[in-house]
Amino acid sequence: MHNKKEEILEKQKKYLWPNHLLYYTEPLPLDYGDGMYVWDVEGKKYLDFFGGILTTSVGHNRPEVIDAVKAQAEKLIHSSTLYPNEAHVNLAEKMAEIAPGRLQVSYFTPSGTDADETAVFLAQTYTGRQEIVALRHGYSGRSAIGMALTAQAPWRIGGTHIAGIKHALNPYCYRCPLKMTYPGCGVACAQDVEDTIKTTTSGKIAAFIAEPIQGVGGFITPPPEYFKIVQEIVRNFGGLFIADEVQTGFGRTGDKWFGIEHWDVEPDIMTMAKSIANGFPLANTITRPDIAESTRHAGLTISTFGGNPVSCAASSAAIGVLEKEADPQHVARVGKILRNGLERLQEQYAVIGDVRGMGLMQGLELVKDRQSKEPSPDATKQLFEATRELGLLIGKGGLYGNVIRISPPMTAREDDVHLALELLGKAFGRMG
Repeated sequence: MHNKKEEILEKQKKYLWPNHLLYYTEPLPLDYGDGMYVWDVEGKKYLDFFGGILTTSVGHNRPEVIDAVKAQAEKLIHSSTLYPNEAHVNLAEKMAEIAPGRLQVSYFTPSGTDADETAVFLAQTYTGRQEIVALRHGYSGRSAIGMALTAQAPWRIGGTHIAGIKHALNPYCYRCPLKMTYPGCGVACAQDVEDTIKTTTSGKIAAFIAEPIQGVGGFITPPPEYFKIVQEIVRNFGGLFIADEVQTGFGRTGDKWFGIEHWDVEPDIMTMAKSIANGFPLANTITRPDIAESTRHAGLTISTFGGNPVSCAASSAAIGVLEKEADPQHVARVGKILRNGLERLQEQYAVIGDVRGMGLMQGLELVKDRQSKEPSPDATKQLFEATRELGLLIGKGGLYGNVIRISPPMTAREDDVHLALELLGKAFGRMG
C-alpha cells in the first residue's frame, strides 16, 4: 500500500496540470502549520521563511484569525458585492486608515491579479486613455492583462501580448541594463521611463505600474531617488501612478505600512493582496475618491467573490495582530537583524553576489563568481535541497532563477531569525 506522500504526489501528477511549479527535486506535500512552522505529511518540521509567497503574514493557524473566520462563517459565508456586509465595509474603513495620503476608497477582489487588472481598468476609465507603461522584470499575475504587464518570458504563457502595454528598463542596480554604476549613473533608468513614453506610446498614457520592490523579479530594490523622478515624469504625461503592493504591503518592508512610502511618493492607485488576509483569498485596489468617482457612470461591474465576508473578517483580524505585535517598526528591527546576518554570510560565501531588499523581504543573488556576476541557478537548486534537509523553507525568483527570497511571517522574532541564519549558514557550508 502506498503511503500518504506517494498518494498525494501520484494524484498531483494525474489530476493537476503539469505546469504547476513545484519546489524541490521531489515535491514537498505539506500537512499542517502552527506559528512559524509547517509539517509535511511524514511529520517532518520546517521553519517557514517564505510564508506561502509572502502571504502568511501573522503565522500559521493564528488563533485571532481562526476565531474571526469561524465567527463569520457561522453568520454569512458569501454574498457577492451585490449586498453590503459589515465585514466588507469595516475592512474598507481600516484600509482608508492605514493607506497613505488620499487613498481612501477600496474595491476588493479575490487575488493580486484581479487587483492589478482593476487598477488598469480604473486608470483607463479616469484618464480616457489606454496605454500602460510597466517595468521589465516585473510581475503582475496570470491573466491575459497580468501576463502582458509581466516582463519575464517564463511567466508569459502563450506569448501573451496586448497592444498598448510597454515596458521600460527597471532599476536593477546589480545588473544595470545600461552598464552604469549608482550613484554616478544619475538614475538613468528613471529617465528611460520618459524615453519609453516618447518613443513607444502615443505620449498619452493612462498609467505607469510598478512594484516598489520587484517580487518575482528577485526582490529588486530601486535607488532612493527613482520613484520621485518617475512619478514626476508620469504626471507630466498625464498618467496615473499605480503602486503594486501585492508583495510589499502591510509592513513587509519595515517602518512603513506600504513599500512606496519609503520613497515619499503618494500613488494615485495602490494594489495589495498576499499578506492582506493571512492566506485567505483577498485583494484590494484602493484609490482617491475623485478617481473612484469616474467609475460611477462607466458601466456595470460586480465581483462574485470580491469582499467575501469570511476573507474580510480574516483580513481585519490579521491587521489587528500586525498592529498589536508585528507592526512596521517591529519588522524593521527584526529585518535589520536578518539583513546583517545575510551580509555576514555574503562575506563568508563567494556564491552570494548581492544582498538586497528591505525589512522582512530580503534577497540573495547567487552567482558563479562575483567578477562576472554570471547567474547560478544550479547553486540555487543545491541550496534548496540543503535547506530542505535542514528543515528550512525559503523561496526563489529572478529572471535567471538564481535569487533566494526570504520573507517569513512578520510575527517572526529574533530567535526565529537567528535560527534561520544558522540553518542557512549550514546549508551554504554543505554546498562547499
